[in-house]
Amino acid sequence: MNHPRLAVNVDHIATIRQARGGAEPDPVAAAVVAELAGASGIIVHLREDRRHVQDRDLRLLREVVQTQLNLEMAATDEMVKIALEVLPDIATLVPERREELTTEGGLDVAGHEERINEVVRVLTEGGIRVSLFIDPDPVQVEAARRAGAPWVEIHTGRYAEARTELHRQQTLLQIMEAARLARDLGLRVGAGHGLNYRNVTHVAAIPEVEELNIGHSIVARAALVGMDRAVREMLDLIRE
Repeated sequence: MNHPRLAVNVDHIATIRQARGGAEPDPVAAAVVAELAGASGIIVHLREDRRHVQDRDLRLLREVVQTQLNLEMAATDEMVKIALEVLPDIATLVPERREELTTEGGLDVAGHEERINEVVRVLTEGGIRVSLFIDPDPVQVEAARRAGAPWVEIHTGRYAEARTELHRQQTLLQIMEAARLARDLGLRVGAGHGLNYRNVTHVAAIPEVEELNIGHSIVARAALVGMDRAVREMLDLIRE
């Protein structure tokens, strides 16, 4: 059985650093440790307001990361310009609102097709693979296919936040159906948002899901047990 790869988001290492405005902990160092522990990729979200990851982090990560560097970005002219300069392996287009604490839902590809299609085209022509972060909704999966991006990342937040077993099962089924549709349409499939050590195994078992993108829960555990152990424990769960 093939298991999904694990890409680790180091945004919240930068969040801890920015709390004091100093130099540590360094997300670049955290990325190196995550890769040594077995991560197959490193993710950062360079936000418009630079609340955690800074431009310096992204440029150093491009030099240091040995696996795959995935830049999460809003579909803005500023971010497209930065992506074309830094050349991450993957650019994941995500929605972004200044007041949100974290990304609250998937990108509305169907509602902004013209803009998304243009950004996908420009990034692809620049040699960057593009992924679209979308809700597990067939309308969005089909719009992602029309946009020409080879990858989708299915938003697992509602599953992760489910308070009852019934709701958890319903949201898991939506993810499974979206993943199956995406694969049927020729898209490659990742999943992420809100996944942690208690809920990851069901999503990891979905056959179409090739990669899991996980950040906050790994960084939270790393604060207590260290980054190496936190990544290895997540990998053990994914491989169960």
